[in-house]
Amino acid sequence: MFSGIRFIPDDTKLPFMRYSRYGFFLSGVLCVVAILIFFTHGLNYGIDFKGGTLIEVRTPPGVTITDLRERISGLNLGETELQEFGAPNDVLIRVENQAGGEAQQSEAVSRVTAALGKDVEIRRVEVVGPKVSAELTQGGTIAVVLAIIMVLIYIWFRFEWQFAVGAVASLLHDVIITIGVLSILRIEFNLNIIAAILTIIGYSLNDTVVIYDRIREYLRKFKKKPFVELIDEALNSTLARTVITGTSTLIALVSLYVFGGEVIRGFTFTMIFGVLIGTYSSLFVAAPVMILLGSVREASPQGEKSRP
Repeated sequence: MFSGIRFIPDDTKLPFMRYSRYGFFLSGVLCVVAILIFFTHGLNYGIDFKGGTLIEVRTPPGVTITDLRERISGLNLGETELQEFGAPNDVLIRVENQAGGEAQQSEAVSRVTAALGKDVEIRRVEVVGPKVSAELTQGGTIAVVLAIIMVLIYIWFRFEWQFAVGAVASLLHDVIITIGVLSILRIEFNLNIIAAILTIIGYSLNDTVVIYDRIREYLRKFKKKPFVELIDEALNSTLARTVITGTSTLIALVSLYVFGGEVIRGFTFTMIFGVLIGTYSSLFVAAPVMILLGSVREASPQGEKSRP
């Protein structure tokens, strides 16, 4: 009888905690490097956060990006940036925020479209003022910080404080390294990326909670087993679920990255990296942190049944 395909055997005995010190070292180095990259290179903020004008155009055959640059070079609109966007004849034009408010921004759009000529198709125009961009920056930062604080509170109430510290350490690890990668690759940081980071937090938390629930179950089931061995067994017992969930998610994300178009490519790339780093941190950061904080056996009532 067909019994299904197993990517991971049910009886794995991988010594995760034996290599946790190397995981801590690697994570520490990556976090420090990511922070240094962020402070030295910064992020490639998009129109959402810098303010300005974004114009997406489609050029006819024979018109190159160099031709477009020559057409708008004499407009004196400050910093302008042109880049190919998806297909070779699709171009994104970014114009810096103009002094004088929305009226000046609208005038800049009119001057650019006039300079481009009627043979160039204007497909999309986005104008974001400095006040709106400042509000979006503040709102995005608050959203990420509140998400991490709520995770801390949720895990603390559902499990114990050691679990909560491990979960937050894992999430901070994921966010810091992801931002470092975005900085070094100069991927445009916009509201889509904020949404991706929040989604990564949710994914990583879900993976961590599954592992924590198994650790709590084993704490009550194996009362005399050494804590390190208990965590290893919990990680091995959830390994198949972790791998299958991550693999199925990656298949969908890679498909979106390849076929979804340029508009969501930054989002999907961030999600792909986030799933990989989130899976790693659930195994080599969230659980090992609990060992550093000490056993939670005394904090877990032995007579209490495992909560759902």
